[in-house]
Amino acid sequence: MKSLAELQAIRDKAKQNMQIREESDAVKRVVVGMATCGIAAGARPVLNAFVDEVAKRHLTDVAVTQTGCIGICQYEPVVEVMISGQEKVTYVKMTPEKVARVVNDHLVNGNPVVEYTIGAYQK
Repeated sequence: MKSLAELQAIRDKAKQNMQIREESDAVKRVVVGMATCGIAAGARPVLNAFVDEVAKRHLTDVAVTQTGCIGICQYEPVVEVMISGQEKVTYVKMTPEKVARVVNDHLVNGNPVVEYTIGAYQK
């Protein structure tokens, strides 16, 4: 049985993760395709990795959300990064291992990771 302090810690962590996934006034949005094909390809661990990485870095201007079918099933898991005033970047064949680099390079430093984008796979 868990103590009251342990339950409070679990509640606080869940509450923090829910705030990250809200679409408040975030300037940057990370949208993970979570249709059946995306989930089957591994989108849920990718979504969780984004939520964890954004929380770990205390990025308050980033919202991580999910959507249904993005329409490019052969490239799942698909992640779209939208930053105000910039063109949308679509990352394909994402894995939890790639998430830290996308967060660091793109969301923090403003440099998309070109080799993970759909353009790199269509060549």
